[in-house]
Amino acid sequence: MVFGFVTCGPNEALVVSGCCHSKPRLVPGGRAFIWGCWQQVDSISLNTMTLQIESPRVYTAQGVPMSVTGIAQVRIQGSNQDMLLTACEQFLGKSHDEIRDVALATLEGHQRAIMGSMTVEEIYKDRKKFSENVFKVASSDLVNMGMSIVSYTIKDIWDDQDYLKNLGMARTAEVQRDAKIGEAEAKRDADIKKALANELQKEAELANQAKMEEARRNFELKKAMYDAEVETKNAESELAFELQAAKINQNITVEKVQINVIERKQQIAVAEQEIIRQERNLDAKIRRPAEAEKYRLEKIADANRKRVLLEAEAEAESLKLKGEAEAFAIVTKANAEAEAMAKKAEAWNQYQKAATVSMLLEVLPDVIREVATPISGTKKITMVSSGSGEIGAAKLADEVLAIATKVPDLVKTMTGIDIAKVTTKTQ
Repeated sequence: MVFGFVTCGPNEALVVSGCCHSKPRLVPGGRAFIWGCWQQVDSISLNTMTLQIESPRVYTAQGVPMSVTGIAQVRIQGSNQDMLLTACEQFLGKSHDEIRDVALATLEGHQRAIMGSMTVEEIYKDRKKFSENVFKVASSDLVNMGMSIVSYTIKDIWDDQDYLKNLGMARTAEVQRDAKIGEAEAKRDADIKKALANELQKEAELANQAKMEEARRNFELKKAMYDAEVETKNAESELAFELQAAKINQNITVEKVQINVIERKQQIAVAEQEIIRQERNLDAKIRRPAEAEKYRLEKIADANRKRVLLEAEAEAESLKLKGEAEAFAIVTKANAEAEAMAKKAEAWNQYQKAATVSMLLEVLPDVIREVATPISGTKKITMVSSGSGEIGAAKLADEVLAIATKVPDLVKTMTGIDIAKVTTKTQ
């Protein structure tokens, strides 16, 4: 006799009956208060039971004996009060093995029934359909007993007539045949695909080669265009450089010509200064001494003439006493001497011109030397040619000679003596 609270685990259910209850009170996995002798408490297991269902030598719809082993998971449903109450009505007070045997027998009967309604091929090939049929048919009966099938599956199928073996051999032969056919077809398809792949590969290679050739052609064309453009730019640059160089050279040439003109002007100025210097030198060394000598000789001749006249007059005066004859002789002598003196003066005058020419010819080399001296001391001489006449050293010699030929004109300007006429007359 129990009085107080009674508890049970989650895998059990308490069944309280007696006073205060028109029907048993079901408490799955909890506690309940028991009033001693007025109430009775029992428990029922809610554990899942694993059942191995053996169905040996069951004749199928074709009359072929088959053996099937199934595995089922079965339990009393504690979450549903109606099913739990039904299970209590069916199994309360029975042991776990007794409950297990009832469920096993029920499932075995339904498994055998389903096996008899199907062919061997259906059972063997479509196990899922067989399992669903057994689960569906057996579930309704077990629900009526307050139990539910958690799962059902076929563990094994066999026979003692080698039906499955022969079926397997035929199927194996078919599979082998299909395998060989499939292998041949696969090989054929592989060869076809390989040929197609090779063809596609060759086409791709040809297309790739064509693209490469096209790309190479485009590259060569662009390269040629770029090279032509670069060469054009280089040619333009070279022409611009040459043009600039030509302009610079032209400017340099113009500057050189200007320098040469300036140098030439300077040389002409130097030559003119040298001519002036030579003229002055000639005037100082030749003209003035010649004029002085002329003046001296004229004075001497005049003095002699006067002296002779005075002497003649004196002598004539002194000889007046000696007679007219002697006077006439003396006068005649005086006239002769005077005439001699005049000829002598004239000779002196002629001597003066010859002396002047002689002195000019003696100093002429010095004049030419003095003219050439500045040129010989010049470090650089630039000769400008108009395109006709001599050039180089011959041109320079002509320049020196041209300066020298101006000396007679200079002498004629300074003294009035034409050297060319004098030399012609002397010859």
